Amino acid sequence: MYLIIIGAGSIGSQLIKLTTEQNNDVVVIEKDPDIAETASSTYDCLVINEDATIIDTLEEAGAHQADAIISTTDEDAINIMVMLLAQELEIPSLVSVVHTPEHMRLFRQIGVNVLENPQHLIAEYLYRAVQRPSVKDFMHLGEGAEVFEITTTQGSEIAGTSLQDAHEMGLFGDDVLIVAIERDHSVITPRGETEIQVGDLVTVFSKHGFAPDVMELFTGNGRSNHR
Repeated sequence: MYLIIIGAGSIGSQLIKLTTEQNNDVVVIEKDPDIAETASSTYDCLVINEDATIIDTLEEAGAHQADAIISTTDEDAINIMVMLLAQELEIPSLVSVVHTPEHMRLFRQIGVNVLENPQHLIAEYLYRAVQRPSVKDFMHLGEGAEVFEITTTQGSEIAGTSLQDAHEMGLFGDDVLIVAIERDHSVITPRGETEIQVGDLVTVFSKHGFAPDVMELFTGNGRSNHR
């Protein structure tokens, strides 16, 4: 892919590293001359030391052939201006970091795929790791719903039970769905006869998020994972 990345700071630099390692054609626009020089000497990509909120700069970066543009600066005003210009230049995929939650709707209105403030997400992950150590990863959905990964432990109520039997026993209810099961480095597509075993990493959709009764099904100890 041909990618234009705006900003080479703490977020942008990690993105540049990832995208260049995947053999994408990457152009970086960075306004700060020192940061631009560091990025240019570190990564295998073209770095333009200019202002990305000027349309000529985006055209110089090859907007006409870009598959996507990703804005990573720490100012929402800059990010939204870049996205508006990129939309005018008809770049197919628009992606941006958004630092203020109230601005998310504005970005989405113009067709931008948004990532909430990464620092906030990191803080939430750290808090979850302390609050619910059995949860390996999670993702918020709308209206309180969440998708999360949890390891089935010895003594859990669900271990050794098929999904069909669990449903007939009313263990999950209508608000919980098993999305995937990872076992011995292989991913299993859940079916009625699939049996959940101790050690399985289970991906769960829960309409009501990390409900204590759902957690207890997999850990056998609701109180240790929910306070």
